[in-house]
Formats: sequence, structure tokens, C-alpha cells
Amino acid sequence: MMNLDFFKKIRILDGGMGQELLARGLNPEGTLWSAKALLEKKNHSLVKNIHEDFVKAGAEVIVTNTFATRRQRLKQNNLEDKFELLNKHASEIANSVRDKYPKILIAGGLPPQNTTYSSDERDEDEIFNNFKDQAKVLNPYIDFFYFDVLSSVREISIAVKSIKEFNKPFLIGAHISEGTYLPSGEKLSDIMNKIDCKNLLGLILACVSPENFKKNINEIKSIGYPFGFKINAFKKTKVNGGFTKNFKKSKSGNPNEFLGKRNDLTPEVLKNLAKEFIKNGATIIGGCCETNPSHIKAFSELK
Repeated sequence: MMNLDFFKKIRILDGGMGQELLARGLNPEGTLWSAKALLEKKNHSLVKNIHEDFVKAGAEVIVTNTFATRRQRLKQNNLEDKFELLNKHASEIANSVRDKYPKILIAGGLPPQNTTYSSDERDEDEIFNNFKDQAKVLNPYIDFFYFDVLSSVREISIAVKSIKEFNKPFLIGAHISEGTYLPSGEKLSDIMNKIDCKNLLGLILACVSPENFKKNINEIKSIGYPFGFKINAFKKTKVNGGFTKNFKKSKSGNPNEFLGKRNDLTPEVLKNLAKEFIKNGATIIGGCCETNPSHIKAFSELK
């Protein structure tokens, strides 16, 4: 098992895979987003190249390209029968990068199992089984699990229970669209009262603006575990009707169509913001949607 103190030092995570795939020419289809790159072998090299470019930029951890390979997303696109295959492809591609760069760690990305940027109100057993099914495929290939952009304490608690039998460390990536509350209306500190903290590596805010991370830095710091962020460069993540409804209506298959893209968050700007956050105790430093290897390189210069 990896060292549970790993994130007590400044560590650099990778940036956003999905939007980088689109930026490099992947033609999206339906709501498949990043999963589209796993369907055809000719696109596997694109995923591998992005992983490698993040590593060359200074990332010490890469996250499997599994945000859109959740069962419900594949079901929306009539591809549920490809669930195990696509998650396995994503894991194998990440491991092929580690073959070349053996010092990196691989995080098994476990996304929200239903909708994005909103809490999952389905039956607990269904959510549990969705998480466990995906974790089971990823488990042989990864160093730790990363709960990627979860929006409620209930969802996080179920996710933690779902991986218990694998006895692997985990990193929590909670999402706050705006303000200081999860989309479920709960505070970050509420998480710790509901989960088994054995094997917990730390807590980050995932796919959030730098401004919103700053609003929540004292709250997340007070929890007492290593903390940090995966910053995005979307204009917003809270939209009328919710992310999933808008994504289904999207003509382009690109979330930028309804979330927008910021042009002010250059690598130098994000580097200076990260520098401020590190002074306040953040040690887990990474990017999310619309951050690319140049942003990760800028972050790595802060080590």
C-alpha cells in the first residue's frame, strides 16, 4: 500500500483529460465526452499522449480516463455492454504510461455515478453497486482511488463504503459550484462525521474555480487532512436545469457550449494563485477541465 502521508508534502496532480481530448481533435458523440476516446483503438494513443504530456510537465499523479465510463453515462449512449472493456482500456493506458515513467502514481477515478455537479438521490444500493462495479475493474491497476467531483456527503459516504473490501487509500474530490456549500446544501466539514477515515489520503475541491477555492480554504483546512484542489477554467458549473440536462441537449458534445470557457486563467495567473494557496497550507495541487500541460508545468515550478 502507498504511504498514507504522501500528500503531506506538495504533490502535483495532472490536469483535465476530457477537455484536452476535445482540444486535440477528438470528435465528441452524445454525452460520451472523454469515453469516446476509448471506443476506438486509434484514439488510445491520444489519451496516452495527454497522460504523458502531463507527466512531462511535472505531474506526479495521473487519473485514469474514467470520468465518463460510469455505467449510467454509457447507458445513456447505448453502450452499457462496453462498461468493463472501456474502464479496463483506460486503466491499461494509464499503466502503459507508468511503464515509461515508473515513479508516477495512478489514481483510479471514480466519478459521480449519475449526474454531474448535483447530488445523487437514487437508492443507496444502486449508487453503492455502481461505485463498486467501477472500482472492481480499476482496482488491479491503480495505487489509490480518487472520488472525482462528488456533490453530497451521502454520495461520498456510499463511495467510501463501496471500496472498503479493496483496502486501498482514497482521495476525496468534493465539488462546490458556488459559495461555501456542496450542491446538496452541506458543508465540507460534514463529510468527516459520516465516513470511515481509515486510508483517507486527503480532501480536495474538484472542478472548482480558484475564486471558489479561496472562499472555502479555511473550511477545508480546518478538517485536518492534507488538502488542495483541481482547478477548472469553466466560467461556471451551475446552470439552469443542471449539467446533465444541458449536456443531453448540447449540439456539440462539448460542455463549453453551456458552461463557457475562461481565457483569463493563464498558466502564470494560476501559478500565482496556487502560490497563495500553498502559503495557506494546500499541498495537493492540480487542474481540472480546461487546464492543460502548460498549467501543470507552472504548478510544478512551485515545488
